[in-house]
Amino acid sequence: MTMSTRQRAYPHHILAIDDKADLLASLKSLLEIHGFRVSTANSTEQAIDSLKKSNFDLVLLDILMPQLSGHEVLRFVQEKRADIPVIVISGDYSFSSVSTVLKRGACDFIRKPYVAEELINAIDNALDKRRLEFEFKTMQQRIQQSEKMHRFMVNNSPDIIYILNERGHITFINDSVEKLLNLPKDELVGSHFSALTGDDESRNHPFTFNERRASGRKTQNREMHLRKRLCINGDGSTTSLSVPFEINAMGIYEVEKLTGKRQFRGTYGIARDITDRKQAENFMRFQAYHDLLTGLPNRSLFRDRLSLAISHAKRAGTRAAVMFLDLDRFKIINDTLGHNIGDLLIQAVSRRISECLREGDTLSRFGGDEFTLLLPNLKAQNDAAIIARKITSELKQVFFIEQHEIVISGSIGIAMYPEHGEQIDALIQNADIAMYHTKSHGKNGHQFFSEQMNQAFADKLSIERDLRGCLEQHQLFLEYQPIINVSTGNVYALEAYLRWKHPQRGLVLPKEFLKIAEETGQLIDIGAWVVNRVCEDLQQWQNPILKIAINFNPLQVEHPDFENMLMCAMQKYNVSPNQIEIEITEQLLIRDQTSIAAKLRRLTRLGFSIAVDNFGTGFSSLSCLHQLPINTIKLDQSFIRHIGDDTKSGDACIVNAIAAMANGLNLNLVAEGVETLAQKNYLTHLGCYTMQGYLFQHPVSSEEARNITIAPLLLAQ
Repeated sequence: MTMSTRQRAYPHHILAIDDKADLLASLKSLLEIHGFRVSTANSTEQAIDSLKKSNFDLVLLDILMPQLSGHEVLRFVQEKRADIPVIVISGDYSFSSVSTVLKRGACDFIRKPYVAEELINAIDNALDKRRLEFEFKTMQQRIQQSEKMHRFMVNNSPDIIYILNERGHITFINDSVEKLLNLPKDELVGSHFSALTGDDESRNHPFTFNERRASGRKTQNREMHLRKRLCINGDGSTTSLSVPFEINAMGIYEVEKLTGKRQFRGTYGIARDITDRKQAENFMRFQAYHDLLTGLPNRSLFRDRLSLAISHAKRAGTRAAVMFLDLDRFKIINDTLGHNIGDLLIQAVSRRISECLREGDTLSRFGGDEFTLLLPNLKAQNDAAIIARKITSELKQVFFIEQHEIVISGSIGIAMYPEHGEQIDALIQNADIAMYHTKSHGKNGHQFFSEQMNQAFADKLSIERDLRGCLEQHQLFLEYQPIINVSTGNVYALEAYLRWKHPQRGLVLPKEFLKIAEETGQLIDIGAWVVNRVCEDLQQWQNPILKIAINFNPLQVEHPDFENMLMCAMQKYNVSPNQIEIEITEQLLIRDQTSIAAKLRRLTRLGFSIAVDNFGTGFSSLSCLHQLPINTIKLDQSFIRHIGDDTKSGDACIVNAIAAMANGLNLNLVAEGVETLAQKNYLTHLGCYTMQGYLFQHPVSSEEARNITIAPLLLAQ
């Protein structure tokens, strides 16, 4: 066989060993002709040295060597390089010699002189055998590695993997069972699967864990509880915990060779621990029906329980009460102390209310500082009233929240089933209406719903609805009342009054709709309209020395766009800020004084004057008046109304004190609501010469107000 007929992937490296140089050269030439790469050695020592240094695919060895024989090479190969095949080429072909070399590891024996073709065939056979042995060994290693990897994957799976025989006994189970169920796998193998599930669960799910079906009807994602061992008691018994698992199982079948029928051999299954998933589902379910801040039922769960209470009350002929509770002054606490304190207060309130309830009652957080309560199985309204009084009494006790002593109260509205409604929404709404009625009548108490409240609530909703379109439909207008300097008879200023010409209700005064506008967020837009309308009138009247006073709610003054809104109106109508007096309430003075003071100072620097309206009815202090840029205080008409000939009345004393204070602080004093000559004369005697009221002029339209500014009023004497 020549190179032309031999195709090798790579040239095999052969070590040829012989002490005769001519034979060694001839052998090397023959092998190279047949495509082999050849190294040579002419002694045993040189051969062993070459084997140590290089890798060879085959060794050709002459046993008869001087000094050390070729048997030393065989011994070295057998001990150190057993994977290299050795073919012995020798002239000693006696039986004992051949037997010895074969026993010492030689794969073949060729006698000298050799036939070239016989030698090449022996070499090819030895190399093929070596290749097959290498491939077999590699395959064995891969199989072992695969089995090792399979065992690793099975035993390190997060799931329990098991195999049952046809009788339901465990024939295999992976290591995960020890971690998940605290059960030794050695104890389980050979046991019935009920050792994992328990008898009750096996009866409830008789064909889940030991599924026999193998088609599309096999068990998939079926929930089942397995027993987790917690501890072994002193008497040898065990304490266990039921743990949820998801089971996927299928039958194992084998086809018989003789009959061709499928025979059931057992069950293969996977059990996955779903404890974390169940906990997450339970938490999500809790979130869906509970308030996360307090842990109380939310409005959805409250409605469900109210529905059940109504059904029970119908059957039993009893009553149920729905309470709507809103905390008083909570917004002030939240704004001043921060939302964290507000949240802690809400939690404390929920705990304190819960302590006032009976077993079976439901306290729910409706949102913000609003709570709803369900009191089932009541005999009379007084039962609900007793609990309401207990709650309001408990809420008035001091709350200690992170070094803060907080005092609050609660306003409660109560709707009774069936007197005040037989449906869920009606009862909740009517309790809400009653709560607002409590708030509007002094707060800190409770009221039962009545139809009169419902009518008032309906009127409020109607005003709220109609208020949304009053600006677009041009239903708002202004009236002006002059403020008179009685010593000169001249108009000191005009005060603007907002009016609403309702298409059905007629004239609506501010006290009937401004509070609603504040609650619905429309007050800012209405205030901006008033400022622009005043500036427009000033532009038309062309009276640069006339001043107009405008009342502003604290929310308007505190709004971040308040200053910009004023200046935009001034610029639009070319009006000087000196012509506008900003009337604020004492309520504003007790808020964030630093921020309010800075804002008022900026406005006075621009030219606006500042007046405190209804002075004496709020909580302002002398320090507020002294530190803030106040120009005018307006004496509330409630102090003037009863002043007559009795100059020693309580109202007269208050008026005297306020007049003295204004004089001492160098503030302008304006008396509101002056209606009689006696009041006018008394105020004049105190040195108060600036007044307004029906004695001088009722509020009039814009057109009439323009005439007043031109012609002096004829003052009553």
